[in-house]
Formats: sequence, C-alpha cells, structure tokens
Amino acid sequence: MKQHVRRILQQTACLDVAVDMLGDNDDLYAAGLSSLGTVRVMMAVEESFAVHIPAALITHAMFASIAALAGMIAQLVPEESLAARP
Repeated sequence: MKQHVRRILQQTACLDVAVDMLGDNDDLYAAGLSSLGTVRVMMAVEESFAVHIPAALITHAMFASIAALAGMIAQLVPEESLAARP
C-alpha cells in the first residue's frame, strides 16, 4: 500500500524532496506538499482505488505522511481489493 502511495506522490505531488528519500512518517508538508498538491493526490487516490473520499476524511492530517495516506486508503478499500493491486 505504501509503495502505491509513494508512486501517486511521485506522479502528482510535485514535492521539493524525492519521494524515495522520505520515510513513511515524514511530514509531507515540510517536503513541499502544497494545497494544489493535496488536491492532485486526492484525485489520484480516488481514481487509482476507484473510491470517493468522504469530506469528513479530508483533513490536513490525512495528507501529513505516507503512513497517514495509506491508513486512510485502508479504511476505504476492502482488503481483498488491495491484494490484487501491484
């Protein structure tokens, strides 16, 4: 899951730091994640996992780290669906 989040960040977030240099709990905002980047990441997550992120889950904390994003996705996507993803 976290590898998939890393790919999404690499493709959409336009961070100041290379995604492969970030730890799972590193602050994405400190790495350069902008408000536009959060929207891009959110849209990519929704498209990639075929889910809709409820407004109640869209918080600053959701985008705080790779681990936070992976945790949010795990809440929305059935576990059996994740097993089929690369």
